[in-house]
Amino acid sequence: MAKQPRESEKSWTDEIVVAGSELVERIKSLAQEGNVRRLIIRKPSGEALLEIPLTAGVVAGGGLILLAPVLAALGALAALLAEVKVEIVRVDDDND
Repeated sequence: MAKQPRESEKSWTDEIVVAGSELVERIKSLAQEGNVRRLIIRKPSGEALLEIPLTAGVVAGGGLILLAPVLAALGALAALLAEVKVEIVRVDDDND
């Protein structure tokens, strides 16, 4: 079951276009940000290719090691596409 945002959390989405060759590095840097909860990789047409849920605990506890299989899949995907859209779902906790 998907976690629903608490009342003190506000969520919003950003969308960026990334060259396929830069996809893995960009995902790594986004995963290290504390407020990213989900990444959705889309074709330029908008079709979703891959959805990556991120939690604060996974990222804080060595998330890049846990994301290694996903990053390998992204590397293969990046080789096939010239550019992709990355939808970034962020959460801002008002209690900070």
